[in-house]
Amino acid sequence: MLEPGITYMHEHTTIDLSEVKKSEDCQLDVFSETVKEYQKLFDKGVRNIVDVTNFGMGRNIPYVEKVAEKSGINIIHATGFYQEKFYPIQVFRESRDELAERMLIEITEGIKGTNTKAEIIGEIGTSHNKWTETEKKVFEAVVIAHKETNKPITTHTTLGTLGHEQVAFFKQHGVDLNRVIIGHVDLTGDADYILHMLKEGAYVEFDTIGKESYMPDQVRADILWEIQQKGYIDKVLLSMDITRKSHLEYQGGLGYSYLLDSFVPLLEQTGLSTESIEKMLIKNPTEFMNG
Repeated sequence: MLEPGITYMHEHTTIDLSEVKKSEDCQLDVFSETVKEYQKLFDKGVRNIVDVTNFGMGRNIPYVEKVAEKSGINIIHATGFYQEKFYPIQVFRESRDELAERMLIEITEGIKGTNTKAEIIGEIGTSHNKWTETEKKVFEAVVIAHKETNKPITTHTTLGTLGHEQVAFFKQHGVDLNRVIIGHVDLTGDADYILHMLKEGAYVEFDTIGKESYMPDQVRADILWEIQQKGYIDKVLLSMDITRKSHLEYQGGLGYSYLLDSFVPLLEQTGLSTESIEKMLIKNPTEFMNG
């Protein structure tokens, strides 16, 4: 499923959250600019991007497949429902079992009438310090789809909140935490909080690299150093979660290559070993996706 090489574990090749966020910048649909940046990533050794765009997020399978074809990067597709304020209407209308069935069809038959199948369930989210009833219904549906297919699960925590509650939920529902990534944990800025999830057995994702308005990258690097020292680096994954046109280089944003060009050198300066960096970028994604 994954090609040998570097994997970005949490990205959106195209996404449209512009209605809810009331900003055209949140409609990421600049095909040629995305292709250009993905080609640049390919030249740096990136071979896989896990695209976690799902129902209600402006998912466009033909668009993403064309980007994959032109860039040479293997793009993994997702199924699931994001977070309450972005849910399409059917999430409120349908039962847990009906939502599970929607995901099962995308995993076994194809997404939106295409032959492209989902290989991961996510990103599925909780709200900021709040887990709504509808979000709980989605998580219950995800457990059903996961248990039928053994497809891995990747989550969204709003600003890192409710990560412990998500871990507890999956444990309570008998999900193997080796198949679960808790996302956006770097936004907590709290090493102990993150280590708790690692000790429970879940994977964690530092996937907002470069978003320094939320959290300085040095804080991310320091926490990763601490995780390395405690022996849990085998369960950490990296990405940037680019979702806006202004995140791309053509508009003066950091661009996708920032993770490799700037953040990796920062990790080296902070004391992370080459082995740890390679694990987070290459080995851990493969082990997680292969289960």
